[in-house]
Amino acid sequence: MIKKLLPYLRDYKKESLLGPLFKLLEACFELIVPLIMASMIDVGIQNHDKVYIAKMGVVLVLLGILGLVSALTAQYFAAKAAYGFGTALRRDMFAHCNHLSFTELDQLGTAGLITRITGDINQAQSGVNMLLRLFMRSPFLVIGALIMAFRINTKIAWIFAAAVPVLSLVIYGIMAFSMPIYKKGQKQLDRLSLITRENLLGVRVIRAFSRQTDEERAFTESSEGMRHFQLRAGRISALMNPLTYVLVNVCIILILQQGAKMTNIGDLTQGEVIALVNYMTQILLALIVLAQLIVTLTRAAASAVRICEVFAVQPSMDDRENQQQTPVSGAPKVQFENVSFSYGKAQEDALSGIDFSVRPGETIGIIGGTGAGKSTLVHLLPRFYDVSTGRILIDGIDVRRYPFWQLRSKIGFVPQKAVLFRGTIRENMQWRKKDATDAEIYRALKIAQADEVVRQKEGGLDAAVSQGGKNFSGGQRQRLTIARALVGDPEILILDDSASALDYATDARLRSALSKETKDMTVFLVSQRAASLMHADRILVLDDGKPVGLGKHTELFDTCAVYREICLSQLSEEEVRRA
Repeated sequence: MIKKLLPYLRDYKKESLLGPLFKLLEACFELIVPLIMASMIDVGIQNHDKVYIAKMGVVLVLLGILGLVSALTAQYFAAKAAYGFGTALRRDMFAHCNHLSFTELDQLGTAGLITRITGDINQAQSGVNMLLRLFMRSPFLVIGALIMAFRINTKIAWIFAAAVPVLSLVIYGIMAFSMPIYKKGQKQLDRLSLITRENLLGVRVIRAFSRQTDEERAFTESSEGMRHFQLRAGRISALMNPLTYVLVNVCIILILQQGAKMTNIGDLTQGEVIALVNYMTQILLALIVLAQLIVTLTRAAASAVRICEVFAVQPSMDDRENQQQTPVSGAPKVQFENVSFSYGKAQEDALSGIDFSVRPGETIGIIGGTGAGKSTLVHLLPRFYDVSTGRILIDGIDVRRYPFWQLRSKIGFVPQKAVLFRGTIRENMQWRKKDATDAEIYRALKIAQADEVVRQKEGGLDAAVSQGGKNFSGGQRQRLTIARALVGDPEILILDDSASALDYATDARLRSALSKETKDMTVFLVSQRAASLMHADRILVLDDGKPVGLGKHTELFDTCAVYREICLSQLSEEEVRRA
């Protein structure tokens, strides 16, 4: 699977070639060292030639320096290619996620995506780094040491020839058992990330219900599950070093035994015996490094699979072939034509039979019980989801024919959960219109009843906003998000239960300001509060995803049982009639 990601190295072809090349050069220097040492023993020491020993010592030092330079150069090129690979992959994956619809994002899950963009890509990046540095070096050292052994003495070299496949088989067996466990451990990490994220986001709720002990228990169980997989993999991997060292030490004993016999009869020198032992040690170290490389590549391969799973999920909504649209003259601003919608593989429709039109400048209230489909309906307008059947038209054109930028430039959207982004208030206010002036921003703030919030902050529009807007109260965040949607005067304003944290007085002032200052704006006002919708031009009543009423407040109160029940659950009949 990692092969599918290798095209991300296309901009680093030179580095991808030079990294392994310099590693091979380093390996060549390593293979020469035992021969130099053998010469020092057989010539210098045996003849008591101090000058020769000194010369060979200088050669060893030079080989060491050249090897170090080669290793550092290889590391530089490999790191440059690996980090470039990781950066390009992370960029494309983030961009891919941004093009996915809510349907795909719901399918993949936030915690899973965060883990893949961070941990999995880092793991794949490490795999590429190790691959470039060691994949060719280790086999080259093994084969090179084997050839050198045959050059020194054919009889003893057969010990090497027998040892290499046995060592390789041991390492392969260990990897074959540990690889599936590593994959399971990665999945367990996803679950742990999910629990962590849920707990950190919902810490106030957890403490309010004194659920710390239960959540700690759930976290511990998940953590223990991951530890279980890591220990299983660790126990298997731990066998590698002892087994390989035992095998190599047995081979070294055989080399020394045979070498001693051959030295006595003059078929082998003492220096050559030492060289053979060194080559056996080089083979051992090369195979251990190769095993570590395989472990890293195994993890990288598991991560690559998870990364490719994200890329395999294609957006269900595409606007690449859509051209800019011209509004149809005289058409309703918004029109729902027998719209139905269901989430993913859900057996029942979340919405069905939605059929109504909205005039330009009209305010439509949407009300219903919990789970009635209110938010789902307004999410269809900016194409967060696509309808299952039917169609939605804006200015007489199907929303699926608009480019996303044109469709969403028409809409100012205020979600249920007020979200602000780290930066300044001004930067947050300029999301819809990048060049919005201070006057435009303050106008929007005034309509949203948030101008005093900003003026009281040190720095005004330049006041800092912390991550998620945590340095503002819930009501302040809601007013600021409403103001953000109003900047640039959108043609359609969607308020998705976005005044739930406001007191009734502020809510009333907000509705009054919206009515006066946004007369040409089509407004969709979703709310659980009947009082917030009473003055809307029309109110759409939903029940279990189906429309059960559409009209003004007074007529719905008399004709729609669901609407009447909602009103009387919040207000007295006198208050309802008076409104």
